[in-house]
Amino acid sequence: MKKDLFFPAEWEPQSAVQLAWPHEESDWAPYLEEASACLARIAREIASRERLIITAPDIAIPREACRDFDGGRIVYREVPSNDTWCRDFGGLTVFAGGIPRILDFRFNGWGLKFPADRDNLITGALYRSGLFSKKAEYANRLNFVLEGGSVESDGEGTLLTTGSCLLSPNRNGGYNKEQIEEKLLEYFGADRVLWLDQGYLAGDDTDSHIDTLARFCDGNTICYVECDDPGDEHFESLGAMKEQLESFRKRDGSPYRLVALPMAEPLYFEGERLPATYANFLIINGAVLVPVYGTSRDAAALETVASLFPGREVRGIDCAVLARQHGSLHCVTMQYPKGVFDE
Repeated sequence: MKKDLFFPAEWEPQSAVQLAWPHEESDWAPYLEEASACLARIAREIASRERLIITAPDIAIPREACRDFDGGRIVYREVPSNDTWCRDFGGLTVFAGGIPRILDFRFNGWGLKFPADRDNLITGALYRSGLFSKKAEYANRLNFVLEGGSVESDGEGTLLTTGSCLLSPNRNGGYNKEQIEEKLLEYFGADRVLWLDQGYLAGDDTDSHIDTLARFCDGNTICYVECDDPGDEHFESLGAMKEQLESFRKRDGSPYRLVALPMAEPLYFEGERLPATYANFLIINGAVLVPVYGTSRDAAALETVASLFPGREVRGIDCAVLARQHGSLHCVTMQYPKGVFDE
């Protein structure tokens, strides 16, 4: 039974997904055509199943890119942006007494690493534009830094996160762990937080977002990235993360069902190892969109994800270009649950 205030799981029915289009003033400029083509592939899959919101400084560009498959399901909003990482600056939706509430947290470029002044204003601008249902509420949480990629919800009051991200001093340095947990419980209506303090990916700018490492797949199941190569730099840390996941318990005291995702083969760009991960998938209505990277492990990753989500179509999308900027498929999207938009 749902509580009065709760944070829905990603697999629950959705109203829409949001994307922010890459542009010439963003870090995508050197390979803008490749990045835009990748987002167009993601957009096609989403728009075939549910509403899609696309923001851009010039909406004529994504309109043209999506012309062949728009089908009337795509809504465009012209707003300035720094980058494309909707997961981290997009609004997070909770329900309070059955009413959707869009939480607008402060985004500070993953702990002041990158400019985020424009991105930080997007959620408020979308709300003021009349995009959401008239019954949807807007909640200003800009006094607290939080990225959507840093929290996972099972929809029943449990949050999964990483201490290396949420406890970063450049995010909410005035708060200790207990105070940050209190904020999470208050804002999301949660009653417990599972903290991972192990696990990382080389090249990651986010200080180990949970959506790159471990994901709730249902109330009983967590999938996680496993490294089985002792010669890989991730072997020890991800092994320790697995042990910690094995120690977590559900509310009835039983362990979670843990399902391993393969570690993506090492992917490099300009001599730097990129944080490629199959855990960065997006669950949408009727499907799961999975990032792939053009390597031999893609097939095994798709097969594993398919086993986790029976009844949903699994679609692989080549996201190697997104990894060049240290993100992937889940990072460029933000879902809104059913009820956020007038149906």
